Amino acid sequence: MTRLNPITTPRHQLRAEKARRNKEAALNAFMGKKTEIDEMLARLASLSDDHFNAHPDEINWGHVGTLEHYASLLKRITDSAFSEGEHGE
Repeated sequence: MTRLNPITTPRHQLRAEKARRNKEAALNAFMGKKTEIDEMLARLASLSDDHFNAHPDEINWGHVGTLEHYASLLKRITDSAFSEGEHGE
């Protein structure tokens, strides 16, 4: 792609091109973060399907505490994402 010449190109065209490039960069960054989140969610789902690597005969209160911690962190995320809890209106 060729860049516009700032000497010969009208300012409104320069601003429009800058805005277009900025929007494209934002979209690319957004999609990158979405992919990152999707990968984390897939890993968590897989770990949950495997009962967080805990065997039923070995479950103790430490395992419960670990899951409680995970749940509290996820609740902060879901509250923020869905405007619930302390993020509610």
